[in-house]
Amino acid sequence: MSMGRHEEAPDDLAAQARGPLAILYKELDAAVAELGPVCQLSGRCCRFEEYGHTLFLSAPEAAVLIADAPPPVRPLDDGRTCPWQDGQGRCTAREARPLGCRVYYCDPRFDDHAPRLTERFLARLRSVVDAEGWAWSYAPLHRHLREAVGRGERAPPPPA
Repeated sequence: MSMGRHEEAPDDLAAQARGPLAILYKELDAAVAELGPVCQLSGRCCRFEEYGHTLFLSAPEAAVLIADAPPPVRPLDDGRTCPWQDGQGRCTAREARPLGCRVYYCDPRFDDHAPRLTERFLARLRSVVDAEGWAWSYAPLHRHLREAVGRGERAPPPPA
């Protein structure tokens, strides 16, 4: 049985989504840069539970992240932390990181801008996803990662 447009194999989805996401991410990164938030390399962005946030991403973002990021450096927990945060608090999946990572800064001067940028670029991402007929599947990072491990697309992160 062949897969329809809504049921792409994740590798196919990553290949299809990589170009459109690169364009969207480049424009988002430029919009963020114009506002000038400062990254203090605190690592708070990746310690989800400690700082009260959950990283959500769409199926195309997850497919590209899983296909293009290096293997995780931390164990896969229940959503408390990002498995791509190294021991110094840096992101090891920087180029492949999803929209939610690209707009999260600990700089209080950016607090009012992040929600507006997020909504603007999420709407654009959703338009691309709908136009291409891809599944949206907007869910927490850890759900996407567990599903990828279950399908054998990603080796499990290192044990705790």
